Amino acid sequence: MIARLSARHALAAFVTLVLIAIAEPAFAQAPAQRPSPAAVLIAKQILEIKGVGVMYQPLVRGVIEKAKNQFMQTNFMLAKDLNEVAAKLERDYAVKVNELVDESARIYASHFTEVELKELLTFYQSPLGRKVIVEEPKALDESMASAGEFGQRLSDEVIPKMREEMKKRGHDI
Repeated sequence: MIARLSARHALAAFVTLVLIAIAEPAFAQAPAQRPSPAAVLIAKQILEIKGVGVMYQPLVRGVIEKAKNQFMQTNFMLAKDLNEVAAKLERDYAVKVNELVDESARIYASHFTEVELKELLTFYQSPLGRKVIVEEPKALDESMASAGEFGQRLSDEVIPKMREEMKKRGHDI
């Protein structure tokens, strides 16, 4: 479950960066306009299909955990009560995720036209779109692991070459 959330977090970060990179030139050419309510609604549907709300849930839990841990440092004897209060606050603040999803939908909608959003929604509702939602996080995880292995292999190649070149310059490292 944690690995899947990590993959989804990585996917969300990747998608956000791609969207910013794509949209930035357009924003530089024309002043940003507020997306229409219809565009925001379509963007929200896309985000719901992609499970963005589930990705944001750990944020609320993390904020509450951090606050709880701050109080625990002052008096660890309060652990039982703090755990109970934290559990209650998690339930109470779970709806805050919706605010973040709404804000994300506004941001998403500001990067795409309403027509593009409709096309994206149609895509994500298609069999291929549903498969992308399931398989893309796995592919990203595997790609990141492969990139790490590639980096290690490259490092194993570069270090001896660097030593060799430095030795030619009179430095024995």
